Amino acid sequence: MERHSGGHSKVIAEVVEHTRASLLNVNVRKYVLKGAEIHTDALPAYRELQADFNHKVVDHAECYVKDGVHTNGMENFWSLLKRGIKGTYVSVEPFHLFRYLSEQVFRFNERKDEAGDQGRFLKVAGNVFGKRLPYRKLIGCNDALPA
Repeated sequence: MERHSGGHSKVIAEVVEHTRASLLNVNVRKYVLKGAEIHTDALPAYRELQADFNHKVVDHAECYVKDGVHTNGMENFWSLLKRGIKGTYVSVEPFHLFRYLSEQVFRFNERKDEAGDQGRFLKVAGNVFGKRLPYRKLIGCNDALPA
């Protein structure tokens, strides 16, 4: 999550295979400029980020905010994603998870669109107009259809 003072935060998220340092740190470095201030929880996998970033940690076993360091915005994003999956979609197949995640990222990042719901709708419509997603591709089936 990139925080903006005076504006609204933006999220970049992707499905990962595991939460070990080898993968998490590569992803942080892919999206965050070297030297930037980052806030994380106390997950040990983030420790090696100290070398390249101004890394500030909040240990949720002790508190949720300490000296202005918190992960509350990101926790809010995960809460919205989980609420959507459990309450709206109910059953999510793992091979479609990236699609649900992308939708939630879009909703979150566009939550303050000046044109409101209409603006978000027009952005979505503009991105899908003239495109087609056949059911067989949606379900990941590349087999030839039976006669």
